[in-house]
Amino acid sequence: MMSASDNSDQVEFWSASAGQRWAARQAELDILMQPVLDGVLARAELAPGLRVLDIGCGAGAGCLAAAEAVGDAGAVLGVDVSAPLLDLARQRAAALPHVAFHHGDATTLALSPPYDRLISRFGVMFFADPVLSFTRMAAQLSPGAKLSFAAWGQIPENPFFTLPARAARATIGAMPKSDPDGPGPFAFRDPERVVSILAEAGFVDIACKVTRLDLTPAGTVDDLAQQMCDIGPASGAINHFEAGPAQVAELRQTIAEALRPYAKDGPLRLPAEINFVTATKP
Repeated sequence: MMSASDNSDQVEFWSASAGQRWAARQAELDILMQPVLDGVLARAELAPGLRVLDIGCGAGAGCLAAAEAVGDAGAVLGVDVSAPLLDLARQRAAALPHVAFHHGDATTLALSPPYDRLISRFGVMFFADPVLSFTRMAAQLSPGAKLSFAAWGQIPENPFFTLPARAARATIGAMPKSDPDGPGPFAFRDPERVVSILAEAGFVDIACKVTRLDLTPAGTVDDLAQQMCDIGPASGAINHFEAGPAQVAELRQTIAEALRPYAKDGPLRLPAEINFVTATKP
């Protein structure tokens, strides 16, 4: 059986500089990912008075939206392993007494009373043993509770990752191969695997809706290119190869050029394939 320490790589990653960089980009990322959060919430069937658990809540965008939906009679608990992101989330929710946050691994939760909804925007693909993690999360839910989360779909359909990775490979170097089925953004790209995991964890009425949508960056191609050099695969390559300023500048320009076709007909829009997953605890 997995111990909490088996998720320690993810805890370390999100607690260190990565968490700080994502926190610094919070406003941009919330705008970029708003269509994804909208999809999660539309499927969550939130209502006044419900208790909501937000897994991998990050800087709190989902918690704030859920808090508005459930009202003062409800409650929202955001869970994340990243202290920098949770610090920001607490600041953003400071005026909302029915919103709280927990710093820790969702696999080790022991909450009371149980929650009526579980939501997540890209927060559940990082567990070393996803069946165990979802089994333990299910234990925090009341009978009939509904789950609604978003995960990245197939890798080639998501230029948010593939475009900067390709640019980094061309300008800096090829990163070591990683296992896409291991903990990481694409671990839940296969709908059949997701359904199997949730079924083994005890959920029923499981559905995985593969959805094409556009991510909605607010700035220019140059703004998004800079963001992609700060977080994600391009940032990983910069750190791995200890790239110098000239290499980073070349990479940023290469990414910007690759992004231009996505802005030729109006505002910059980046296509994505998202798996929207819903299920119920019996």
